[in-house]
Amino acid sequence: MALKITNKCINCDMCEPECPNEAISMGFDTYEIDPNKCTECVGYYDHSTCQRVCPIQNAIIADPEHVETQEELLAKFERLKHLS
Repeated sequence: MALKITNKCINCDMCEPECPNEAISMGFDTYEIDPNKCTECVGYYDHSTCQRVCPIQNAIIADPEHVETQEELLAKFERLKHLS
């Protein structure tokens, strides 16, 4: 499942450079995660790096509108890897 950044985001700039898929960018008020690029770091790391570096608890959460299995996230990782 893709992740999403909530309104708890304080725009600390910690998450954006950590994303290996370049799925995080500055939105209108806070950072946003592109669900088409987010693999929850599957294919790169054991855990989502954006969640790990975020200083605000629960500012980055699972996006209930983009539910994906581990297999789907891995397939997305493979697809994105071939596009780069």
